[in-house]
Amino acid sequence: MINGRIARCRVRHASGVAGVLVAAAVVICLGAGSVAADTAHQPPTAVAESDLVPGVPPGPGQPWQVDTPDQMLAPKVYRPSAEEDAVEPKAAPPGIYDLVEYVPLSDAVAKVSCSKLTGPYQRQIEQWLKLKVDGKQSASDCKEIQKFQKSHKIKPATGFAGPVTWYQMNFLSAKKNPNARKNCPVKSYRVACVDLNRQVTWVQKAGKVVFGPVQMRSGRKGHATRAGSHTVYWRHKNHWSTLYNSPMPYAQFFDGGQAFHAVYGSLYTTVGSWGCVNLKLGDAKKLWGVLKKGDKVYVWGHRTGT
Repeated sequence: MINGRIARCRVRHASGVAGVLVAAAVVICLGAGSVAADTAHQPPTAVAESDLVPGVPPGPGQPWQVDTPDQMLAPKVYRPSAEEDAVEPKAAPPGIYDLVEYVPLSDAVAKVSCSKLTGPYQRQIEQWLKLKVDGKQSASDCKEIQKFQKSHKIKPATGFAGPVTWYQMNFLSAKKNPNARKNCPVKSYRVACVDLNRQVTWVQKAGKVVFGPVQMRSGRKGHATRAGSHTVYWRHKNHWSTLYNSPMPYAQFFDGGQAFHAVYGSLYTTVGSWGCVNLKLGDAKKLWGVLKKGDKVYVWGHRTGT
C-alpha cells in the first residue's frame, strides 16, 4: 500500500530454469493505481498457464524440458539396413515420464501444502470433479483436486488446477471409448487417430481400438500438428534429427517432417512440439508394432494455446 494506493507488481523469472526456485524472483513494481473499494469481493483472476513453472525441481529423472527436437522438415528417405533395424533405441531413464504439475512460482517457492490460487483449468476441473462450478479456488476445491492428484501420482499434489491435472482427466475420459464423438473416421483398414483437443492418440480398425488410447504431445503455437487425413510414408526406428542432432526413436512420418516418435523427456509441458506427435518410449514402441507404411492418420482439433 502506497499513500492509499496499491502498487501493481510483476514477477520476472531468473534466466535459468534452475534459478527460478533457487534464486527466487525479481519483483518489479510498475506503479500505484486507484483500486475500487470492492476489489476484494471480485472473483480472483486465474494464474495464466504461461506464468507457471514445474512444481518439482529438475533432476536426472525429470529434466525441465521446454521443447522437443523434432525434424520439422521432411527427412531424407532411405531403406535402413537389417543391422540398423536390429538395434533397439536406448531405454528411457526412470521417472522421466512422471506427472509433474505446473504451478505458480509463488507456490513453488513457498512449497505450499494446498494452493489458494485459481488455476487456468479451474472451471474445467471443478466440472470434471462435480464440484460447484464457479471458476474460483476454494479450500474445499483444493482438497478435492489434491485428492485426485494424489490418487494419480501427480506431483506436487497441492490442489492447484493446472494443465497436467486437466491433461490426466482428459486421458481418463478418453480411455473407455476414445471415439465416442465419432471424430475419427471408422474404416475397414487401420486409422491412427490423433485428438489434439484431448492430447490422446489411438489406432482403430473397423471401429475396434487396436492400440491405445495413449497420451501424447502435439505441436506448439505456430507449429501445430497439421489437421486432416495423412498417410504413413516412412518409418525409421532409430531416426536422428538432422536439425537438432537428437534422437527421434520409432519415428513414423505421416506429413512432411511430422511424425509419431518417442521423446526422452516429459510430455507434460505448457508448450508443444515443433509439430510431431510425441509419445512415451514404450507407447511409441507398441505403435511401431501396429502401424505399417501406407496406413492412414487422421488429425483433428486444437491443442490448448495453438
